[in-house]
Amino acid sequence: MGLATFLTRTKGNPDKADRIGAADLLAYGYLALGVLLILVPVLWTFLSSVKNERAVSSFDTRLLPMSQVERLIEGEGLKTTWIYTDAAGNTQEVFKAGPTRVETDVAAIDDPANVFKVPRTQLEPNEEIRIATENYLDPILGRNGQTNFTFFTYLFNSVFVTVVATLITLLINAMAAFALSKYQFRGRLTFTILIVATLLIPSSIILVSLFFVVWSFGIFGSLWGVIIPAAATPTGVFLLRQYMLTIPDELLEAARMDAASEWRIFWRIVLPLSLPALSVLAILSVIWRWNDFLWPLIVLISDPSAHTLQIGLTTFSGEFDSQFHYILAMTVVSLIPITLVFVWLQRFITTGIATTGLK
Repeated sequence: MGLATFLTRTKGNPDKADRIGAADLLAYGYLALGVLLILVPVLWTFLSSVKNERAVSSFDTRLLPMSQVERLIEGEGLKTTWIYTDAAGNTQEVFKAGPTRVETDVAAIDDPANVFKVPRTQLEPNEEIRIATENYLDPILGRNGQTNFTFFTYLFNSVFVTVVATLITLLINAMAAFALSKYQFRGRLTFTILIVATLLIPSSIILVSLFFVVWSFGIFGSLWGVIIPAAATPTGVFLLRQYMLTIPDELLEAARMDAASEWRIFWRIVLPLSLPALSVLAILSVIWRWNDFLWPLIVLISDPSAHTLQIGLTTFSGEFDSQFHYILAMTVVSLIPITLVFVWLQRFITTGIATTGLK
């Protein structure tokens, strides 16, 4: 099936769009609205990240990255240029030789010594399309005074926390789900309900208690203080349990008859069969850990060298000034790893979610 055929499928005819009904219009309208709501903020962030500092600070809403042309004037240094239009409609490239007033002193680029006055309203910025690559290169390479933002240190910390926390989350949640789905014991349903009920408790309520636990175990200020407290998640336990309920018990009984241990059954049978659900949980865990800000900020505030990429973005925000062009650029960079993980595992999402909850 071609892409055009797939995009034009209708309820009346799945092969071609020969009859478009109200249900088709509503479905495509709903999908188009969803795409816009998701992609427009991301696209706006990317387009703004390639604009220069002046355009971002002035809230330039144009899509293209327009930048005012600067030229090196002999005896004057680097000057921004303007287009002067006289009464006859002739244009000339000039630069300002003094402060902006109702009558502004300007000089031509090719004759900087000849200063003359022009009405301010007859000056227009001389702009061109220019991608501000310095928004990305300055923080990454530590140029232009951006030495406090150690990009590669923050990136390593974020990757370490995300990978290790995701692996631990998958292992612990899978073991808990295996026990709650395949073992018969008194209180199994009660334990499941209690685990799911913890989703009703806002995370901000347990921050103080969690802080004292981390402090008592001596992992405050280290990356392990970020990884361990959130290792077991009720969402992951519930998702994996519902999926493991679909695995036939006969497979496990056959393995036990062949003298397989419980760990071998779990590792060689249950986990491979639960790969779609594990992939969904892996994507969710990567998103949670990579974007986490509040808890890492509390735990790692005393050690800047242990900051993650999300905390590192606060380097560009000061009490009196914020460098939004750097914030936008590094936000786009932080989206790349999580997007690659999603693309890599996206083929398991539909299968994992569709079969979760079926018996």
